[in-house]
Amino acid sequence: MIKLYDNGVYLVHGTDIIEDTAEAAKELQAKTGNAAPAKEEAAKGTMAYRILEAHNTSGNMENLQIKFDKLTSHDITFVGIIQTARASGLEKFPVPYVLTNCHNSLCAVGGTINEDDHMFGLSCAKKYGGMYVPPHQAVIHQFAREMLAGGGKMILGSDSHTRYGALGTMAMGEGGPELVKQLLSRTYDIAKPDVVAIYLTGKPQKGVGPQDVALAIIGAVFQNGYVKNKVMEFVGPGVANLSADFRIGVDVMTTETTCLSSIWTTDEQIREFYEIHKRPEEYQELKPEAVAYYDGMVTVDLSEIKPMIAMPFHPSNVYTIEELNANLMDILDDVEKKAAISLDNNAIQYTLKDKVRHGKLYVEQGVIAGCAGGGFENVCDAADILRGKNIGADEFSLSVYPSSQPVFMELVKNGAIADLMATGATVRSAFCGPCFGAGDVPPNNGLSIRHSTRNFPNREGSKVTNGQIASVALMDARSIAATAANQGYLTAATDIDVDYQKPKYFFDSTIYENRVYDGVGKADPSVEIKFGPNIKDWPEMSALTDNMVLKVVSEIHDPVTTTDELIPSGETSSFRSNPLGLAEFTLSRKDPEYVGKAKAVQLGEKARIAGEDIYAALPEVQDVFAKINEKFTVDPKETQIGSMIYAVKPGDGSAREQAASCQKVLGGFANIAKEYATKRYRSNLINWGMLPFLYPDEIPFQNGDYIFVKDIKKAVEHKEDVIKAYVVGDDLKEFELRLGDLTEDEREIISRGCLINYYRAHM
Repeated sequence: MIKLYDNGVYLVHGTDIIEDTAEAAKELQAKTGNAAPAKEEAAKGTMAYRILEAHNTSGNMENLQIKFDKLTSHDITFVGIIQTARASGLEKFPVPYVLTNCHNSLCAVGGTINEDDHMFGLSCAKKYGGMYVPPHQAVIHQFAREMLAGGGKMILGSDSHTRYGALGTMAMGEGGPELVKQLLSRTYDIAKPDVVAIYLTGKPQKGVGPQDVALAIIGAVFQNGYVKNKVMEFVGPGVANLSADFRIGVDVMTTETTCLSSIWTTDEQIREFYEIHKRPEEYQELKPEAVAYYDGMVTVDLSEIKPMIAMPFHPSNVYTIEELNANLMDILDDVEKKAAISLDNNAIQYTLKDKVRHGKLYVEQGVIAGCAGGGFENVCDAADILRGKNIGADEFSLSVYPSSQPVFMELVKNGAIADLMATGATVRSAFCGPCFGAGDVPPNNGLSIRHSTRNFPNREGSKVTNGQIASVALMDARSIAATAANQGYLTAATDIDVDYQKPKYFFDSTIYENRVYDGVGKADPSVEIKFGPNIKDWPEMSALTDNMVLKVVSEIHDPVTTTDELIPSGETSSFRSNPLGLAEFTLSRKDPEYVGKAKAVQLGEKARIAGEDIYAALPEVQDVFAKINEKFTVDPKETQIGSMIYAVKPGDGSAREQAASCQKVLGGFANIAKEYATKRYRSNLINWGMLPFLYPDEIPFQNGDYIFVKDIKKAVEHKEDVIKAYVVGDDLKEFELRLGDLTEDEREIISRGCLINYYRAHM
């Protein structure tokens, strides 16, 4: 079904695969009739290389400095981004910047907070020349597909699922500071990424949908990091067997592989997509050159993919539905063992075995929503499955969120909405809430099946620290509908006989023309920005000192720590525009003692900055400095005092910068990890002036220990690879840290204390 190559591969004429072995040159000559090209030259034959080259401003393809064509953010992130850019000297948006409102659409949550942020966004679009999409009009990525994507273009978004590769657009999801750089006409700096081919063959079985294909790929590549921080390039004859909507559904989930970005070959189906959306000029035919070299390859036989389910608590925890139903109790037992690691809370007795009724798995909720599930084709197929049936009057419920108002309108016109409502399903406006815990929260101990993007712990809105736990399993819309037709008993869509009508989609652009504010290129400096009472400026942040004293205030040994665990999603995001208010929720569902401990350490740094008595503010640090000064001469008044988190592999998941900025505003100056789960989280740490330390071995310290990092400023500025650190106890126990590769700008950002300070220094 899925194969991962051990070596790089040459792809010849888009169909012939030659693995990079000793025989490769001979095989290439036989296929092409020419001498084998150098590997470096053949690597220029990928679609990804050509797009990156067209957007690179450095003149050096090994170290890229990218300028994007367009930017997009939603209402969890755009306030912080614009506030950071304003503090750094923003005058107008230099490229089209679209502000969507799809995450905090429910304005009853948090009083006036959500709508205050929306009005902030509208006023900024007017002042700086941007585009503003009001709540309920579209989820961020559907609007981008319909109105922003273009062949050969690059889009940067502050949401991790910024993926439009199926439309020929290379898009990336990053933390807010990376968008700030673009807003200030700076660049996105990155070493040239590897490119991995995803070679598709065959045609999906009837009832198999894009989420099934995506989950199968995620299951094959996540744990081994096969595509981590690389570009996934979808090629092969199987691409032609997928509709545009199907490709989009697979593509949006590539984020869950931890890849950097994605791009697909394009054809007449993608041309038709642009024509339907009244932007035919944006189509560009994309395909690899006659010979293209890839740093790896994943082959996927679409005909062998079966309906899949990603069990709690990660999209990579995948099984076929057939396999789950056949080995139900064994797999549920395995899920519970994995959950014990993820939840790390003895007060929660987690089980899914109580969902087994009459030998079948019963679920309480189904949701088809957002950028992954709410597309036209997904909802139409679900309606076909459910037509003439009902979801029953028991615990099971079904909700459907079309991904945009134009999609919703067409589903109303063709009768799909009526068919769904007749079954007992509820249909809502475009909203991302079910994906991050701000909508359709299931009951305690409930199990929800969702065609959405993630199923991390607490992602559906429950709070372990309050004794609540619920679960999400990811599935395709078709199998969710089949389960709904079976009134909550888990059912694969391939197990039912359905005539899929596949109606044609008609896009009505007047919805956006009448409602979306388009001020691109029309900045009006006279406009006053509207500030709600919860919109606060970033606190001042101090520059890096020669030496640093850090207290370990949280120690996390889970295999992976998600951004949702670092700063929970859901109702906590009501404070997203208030840096100090939001920071109160940091690690609240993983380590409730973290905030108090971090704030206690921060008292020492605040006293140092103010020129007050450090030891009066933080008495325990007096003994720490005394011990350090037995060996070194260190002035406490010239030494930063901060907190630090240790985690094995932090940062999987969301691009939102708050996972890092919340640590910083609480006085966090560093993280130590064996590795960082994603580039975007590490970049967020750097942009907020935090040190992304690496330590691959068993740690020589524990929670509550103080660590002295000697000559850290010199190490950062002079590109030193090894940094000496000392655990401060009865003596000083030396160990070595590393920072990994840093660009010149990143070194200066850390040295100055954060991105805002960096820009102020260069104004």
